Amino acid sequence: MSLFKKLFGKKEEIKPETALTDRPEEGIVSAKIVESIEDGKDEKKQAILEEVSEPLSKVLDKEEGITSEKLEESIQVREDEKEEVIGAPKQGFIKKLFSGLTKTRDTLLKGVDEVLGAFKQIDEDLYEELEEALIMADFGVDTTLHIMEELRSYVKAHKISEPSALKEALQTIITEMIMAQPEDLMVQEGPTVVLVIGVNGAGKTTSIGKLAHLLKQNDKKVLLAAADTFRAAAINQLQVWADRAGVDLIKHEEGSDAAAVVFDAIAAAKSRKVDVLICDTAGRLQNKVNLMKELEKISRIIEKEYPEAKKEILIVLDATTGQNALQQVKLFKEVANINGIILTKLDGTAKGGAIVGIYSTFQVPVKYIGVGEKIDDLQPFDSEAFAKALFKNN
Repeated sequence: MSLFKKLFGKKEEIKPETALTDRPEEGIVSAKIVESIEDGKDEKKQAILEEVSEPLSKVLDKEEGITSEKLEESIQVREDEKEEVIGAPKQGFIKKLFSGLTKTRDTLLKGVDEVLGAFKQIDEDLYEELEEALIMADFGVDTTLHIMEELRSYVKAHKISEPSALKEALQTIITEMIMAQPEDLMVQEGPTVVLVIGVNGAGKTTSIGKLAHLLKQNDKKVLLAAADTFRAAAINQLQVWADRAGVDLIKHEEGSDAAAVVFDAIAAAKSRKVDVLICDTAGRLQNKVNLMKELEKISRIIEKEYPEAKKEILIVLDATTGQNALQQVKLFKEVANINGIILTKLDGTAKGGAIVGIYSTFQVPVKYIGVGEKIDDLQPFDSEAFAKALFKNN
């Protein structure tokens, strides 16, 4: 989803006034501070950041975290922009989902309907033809074989004899395969830290902005952290989305220590009584060792400084990559305990069937889907609505 277009929003530049510490090997590790720094506070923060480089077992002692000073409030969104974001008219999301799955549905239904229309009885030849139709819709070989196994059992259990009844049976099976528990879809009570991971270009930064907007619309107080410090463009882009969503952003300079950004963001989240802290992270999967170390360090900071917070790790996947998305999940699962998926660019792709394959293979639920470029085009995933949109042509 090259859903990320540079969006408008004229912002006043904030220039750093005070740095907490000098760390030339890792860059600047602090956002701007409003109040004067008390003696020794910066040394203590540096000690915390260095301590989390120790093994996790030594760090997760649940001792009381350090309370940092209040961070300066981020730039406020212009009132006219805020009105456009919050007051924008919304098209029915089910309608958008249906529209977004048009190519996937056309590919799937064309194949399924042709198969079912060509047979007068259910036999192995029919099953083989259905397998091919599902594979062509990018369900993947392993997932397709699993679906067909379930379909055979379903047909036998329900004594189905008419080929025309198999479409509804397929819809039921696919719905059950991707069913996620309702409580998994939205952030629950209490503070939550959401780490968002994914390769560059999947729509990660855009999804963070849209998720912040969605949560804010559900009466959650949201704070963003620009912990992808590898690219200046990522920081600038996240500021644009923070402005559009009407939420604050904690950011450092390009090349800063990502864990230090999260450290300051946690302090701000506590101070401001934030419900959800969403942290962007680097998408440098090609340098897996460094990425793993960075994510581990961030996780230790969260565990030490914010032990009471629930932690979620969401991976952003580009739906247009189809089965390649499975490989991304596999690789990122080696460096992070993924709790859920944000699937982007679902509109305009014929590869929506990959959702089923991802969940079937990794048991990682799709929590949010994007079906457009507008800020409210990200919504909680509804497996039943998705299955209906796959099989209903009106």
